Amino acid sequence: MNQDALLIRYLDHLEINRGRSPGTVNSYRLHIQRLAEYLAGIGKTLTAASSEDLEAFAGLHLHQKGVMARSRRPAIAAIRGFYQWLSRAGIIAANPAAHLVYPSMGRKIPEAMPLKSVEKMLMQTDLETFIGVRDAAIIVLLAGCGLRVSGLVAINEGHFFTEHVQDGMESAFLRVTEKGGHDRILPVPPEAWLMVRAYLGHEDMQAIDRALPNGDRVLFCNTRHPGKKGFDNCGESRRLSAWGVRRLLVKYGRLAGVPAQYCHPHAFRHLYATELVEADTALVAVQQLMGHRSLESSKVYIHLAVRRLRDAVDKGNPLAKIRTPTSDLVPVLRRPTP
Repeated sequence: MNQDALLIRYLDHLEINRGRSPGTVNSYRLHIQRLAEYLAGIGKTLTAASSEDLEAFAGLHLHQKGVMARSRRPAIAAIRGFYQWLSRAGIIAANPAAHLVYPSMGRKIPEAMPLKSVEKMLMQTDLETFIGVRDAAIIVLLAGCGLRVSGLVAINEGHFFTEHVQDGMESAFLRVTEKGGHDRILPVPPEAWLMVRAYLGHEDMQAIDRALPNGDRVLFCNTRHPGKKGFDNCGESRRLSAWGVRRLLVKYGRLAGVPAQYCHPHAFRHLYATELVEADTALVAVQQLMGHRSLESSKVYIHLAVRRLRDAVDKGNPLAKIRTPTSDLVPVLRRPTP
């Protein structure tokens, strides 16, 4: 069996037997194809690779290609999984990737955007236009629900549902599908739900064919699709892409004077988690709301939740209760920057 056929069999195994998402399957395919190209360059095939060959590819070769340690981990995971499958299927006698190790690296602490930055970006949306209302709805859902961009763009109108609670108040929820194809239910803040309703009720929405084969409708639409015209520009073709979301965040961030490191979807997600932790939300609840597989992923936000500790120190530290040479300068330090 040639290399291409082996790879196809393995990818089918990942998708059908292991239940991996299409994104994961495609990522593994690319990593193994790059390994096959590297091996071909040294006169070997995938099934003839040695442990030394795999270590050289995953280490020095990828490093020379400019791949950072964090980005080499998915490649190593793909290689380990592929050779484990080859070994278990009896296609190779021994697993050369059995002792292939992941690169060591420090844990990256995520950077949450300031609340004021969200407000500034929202103020740049023109609510007199359809695009402005759409973009405001996108921003408030990112900030109010902590969505990954993949989950945001995959939302259909039918993924929302409402319940009436005390005093007849309407409470909205969102079923979102994200990383690994896992679903979770999220409460939608009333501010975000009102913005989504304004977007769905906009008069320009009526002219857009968002209908899907299952009877549902795409939520966030692109206003033009260069590859589709006429009757083809409908349904799934109208779905706004992740790239489109990133582009609009950069646009509003630039208009609002927000630093570039905050003008991406994940900065909103970090803000959401940080605010939950600062509100004394139990870590198990944070894990569920964020869609983390491991509680360790949620614990990292404890490092960002420092405002309560700062307020406690400001009120209770001994220096605040006596006069020091710098006491008169403290109000200046606390003065908001323009």
